Amino acid sequence: MLTPSRKGQYALRAVYELAKRQGQGPTKISAIAEAQAIPHRFLEVILYQLKGSGLVASKRGYYGGYLLAKLPAEITVGDVLRHVQKKMAAAQCVACISQQSCPFAGQCAFSSLWRKVKAAAFQIYDGTSMQDLLDDHASVEGPKTARVA
Repeated sequence: MLTPSRKGQYALRAVYELAKRQGQGPTKISAIAEAQAIPHRFLEVILYQLKGSGLVASKRGYYGGYLLAKLPAEITVGDVLRHVQKKMAAAQCVACISQQSCPFAGQCAFSSLWRKVKAAAFQIYDGTSMQDLLDDHASVEGPKTARVA
């Protein structure tokens, strides 16, 4: 699991967008989808899943939408990935293309290597919060300067 699945990447982008908008009230799915280039219908499913995790909350009604249930500093990349990629996180082998039909199931010479790679990746994921990503992106963008008309 060096690179999260597409679903995992979309979930991370959705949570990141909510972190960017923290304190601004609920955000509509359409705004998240547009800002992060996520297909609307796929995002609905992902946000519903994340809502069940306690990472994201929703508010109904005209002024409703989604918002973080915790501070960005309290949500790690690992938290998000574990919740939306439960099957992948539970899988023993992270490299086999087809785990159900692996000819080396239980006898793979590389299985200990892949477990170490997965553990190392999750060490980084668990050590990276949404706030860290916001801070990193802000430093890349540099200070915002006022525009003169």
